[in-house]
Amino acid sequence: MVSPKASQEVVLRLKKGDIIPVPSGAVSWWYNDGDSELIIVFLGETSKAYVPGEFTYFLLTGTQGILGGFSTEFNSRAYDINNEEAKKLAKSQSGVLIIKLPEGQKMPHPCENSTEKLVFNIDAALPDIHVQNAGLLTALTAKKFPFLGEVGLSATLVRLDANAMSSPMYAADSSVQVIYVAKGSGRIQVVGINGERALDTKVKAGHLFVVPRFFVASAIADGEGMEYFSMITTTQPVFGEFTGKTSVWGALSPQVLQASLNVAPEFEQLFRAKIKKSTILVPPQN
Repeated sequence: MVSPKASQEVVLRLKKGDIIPVPSGAVSWWYNDGDSELIIVFLGETSKAYVPGEFTYFLLTGTQGILGGFSTEFNSRAYDINNEEAKKLAKSQSGVLIIKLPEGQKMPHPCENSTEKLVFNIDAALPDIHVQNAGLLTALTAKKFPFLGEVGLSATLVRLDANAMSSPMYAADSSVQVIYVAKGSGRIQVVGINGERALDTKVKAGHLFVVPRFFVASAIADGEGMEYFSMITTTQPVFGEFTGKTSVWGALSPQVLQASLNVAPEFEQLFRAKIKKSTILVPPQN
């Protein structure tokens, strides 16, 4: 990767579970030097893109590259080369975006010191929440990984055990969540404005969905469990919870809760007791 205004590239070693922020305007190349398939999921904020909602890629080489867009005259004068050299510079690479290198071609070696500073492995991080028979939740912000703050994002990783549940939560700071299902399968419900269910569907590995600002989302894993990664459009997310010790229900006074739900005092007491014992990650029902 070459960051804006940098004088040389930084070569980083990546492995399963790694998160690497790519700042806007950075030039990057990605190379699989292993003997197995490499899957990279690109998630980012695109509201300021050339076409909002889509990544804006500026390819340097290939049939869609910047070099090929300029005339031979402009390239020859810019790089002080003759016309034949300018044509070779712009037209030699006939591939687009993903290319296969000749066998034996060597690439630069990674810099381990830079990898430690610029890459964070969320799989190896200690979880912020771990509930037996339910799963774990790991939050990643600029406090844990300062480089993440440069792209204005944060992230969470949720691993649900078989038939476990991630209880309803929402981003109270008006941020948006983009969620990618990495493993397993399950069911997701998203409830939006005016109490309308915006989404109620089965999801599996490879699926991606969006939770708009102030919408509330919850998930239940199937028998094989489910793992999903969430990108959040703020560096310090604030989540509102409906279960557990910090639940908004538990914070309300008994009289307000009773009147709001239109229930008897006995039911309000039962509900409050259940809330205090509940967790964000819920084990399967017996």
